[in-house]
Amino acid sequence: MTREERHFFAAADPLGFVLFRRNCRTRDQLHALVDELRASVGRDGAPVVVDQEGGRVARLQPPEWRPYPAAAQIAALPDPLALEAARLGARLIADDLAEVGITVDCAPVLDLPLPGADPVIGDRAFGNDPARVARLGQAFCEGLLVGGVLPVIKHIPGHGRARVDSHRACPLVEAGHATLSGSDFAPFRALSAMPWAMTAHIVYTAIDDAAPATFSSRVIDTIIRGEIGFGGVLVSDDISMGALDGTLAERTRRALDAGVDLVLHCNGVMAEMAEIVDAAPPISPAARERIARGEARRLRPLEDFDRGNAERRFAELMAVDPIRSRA
Repeated sequence: MTREERHFFAAADPLGFVLFRRNCRTRDQLHALVDELRASVGRDGAPVVVDQEGGRVARLQPPEWRPYPAAAQIAALPDPLALEAARLGARLIADDLAEVGITVDCAPVLDLPLPGADPVIGDRAFGNDPARVARLGQAFCEGLLVGGVLPVIKHIPGHGRARVDSHRACPLVEAGHATLSGSDFAPFRALSAMPWAMTAHIVYTAIDDAAPATFSSRVIDTIIRGEIGFGGVLVSDDISMGALDGTLAERTRRALDAGVDLVLHCNGVMAEMAEIVDAAPPISPAARERIARGEARRLRPLEDFDRGNAERRFAELMAVDPIRSRA
C-alpha cells in the first residue's frame, strides 16, 4: 500500500477490499497485504474478496498456487463424481484463501450460457441445465463454507443470455418472464440461502426495460429479493464496467437506491475511489444485519481437513475420462 492509500482507507472506512492478480505474488506478500489493508481500517474482520473460480478467472496463480479447473471441466464428469469434485475443489480453494486471510470468494458462477451468448461466461459455468447447475453450485458453495470462506453466487439473476460482454457494453435480454423464471433464475432460487450474491449489469426487458439489474429496484425487489428469495448480502458487479452509464457518483447512488447493499469498485484508481466514497452513505442497518449473518456462517468451526489426501483425491477425480465413465 502507498501512504496515500493508507490514509484514504483510514478516512473512508470501506467495508472491505477486493484483490486482483496484480496484488497476488507470493503467499507471504499477499498475507502481509491483507493484514495491512485490515489495519488501515482498524478491523481484523474486514472482508477481503477475490475472484478465484478456477480456469481463466483465477487471481492466485501458479507457480505459487495450484491451478484449478474451470467449472465446465468439473461439470463434464458424471455424477456423483462431478459433485464430489466441485465440493473438493472449492474446499482446496478455501484452504488457499484462508491461508492468506482472504474471506470471500466471488464464486460460483450460476449463469446458464446459451448458444449465441458472448463467451465472457462460457466455461466458467457448470452448464445450461438449471437443476444440475444448482446441484454443482451448491456443492461448490459447501466446499468454500466448510473451509471458512464465504461464496458469492453470481451473476444474479442470470448472465447466460447476454450477447455482449458487460465489461464493455450493457446486454439486453428480451426473454419473457416465464422463460427466465424457469431457467435463468432457477439456480439462484435453489441457492437463495447463500450469504452473498453479485448482481448482473444486464437489462431484462420483461422485468424493467429502462435499467440494468444493478440499478433496478424492480429487479432487486421483485425478482432477486422476491421471486428468487435471496436474503443475503447483495453486492454490485464492478461499478466501473462499461455496461453502466453516468458518473461513478451517479452509478453509486443509483445502485444503492435500487437496493444493492454494497458497491464494488475494482481498478484501484484513487480519484475514482474518492468519487464513490463521497457519493456513498453509511451502510444501511439491513445490510449490516445481512453482513453479520454471513460472518456468523464463516466463523463456524471448520471441519477436519487433510490437504494431502484432498489433493490426491481431486487429482484422481479430474483424471477420470468423462466419455469412458459414461460408457
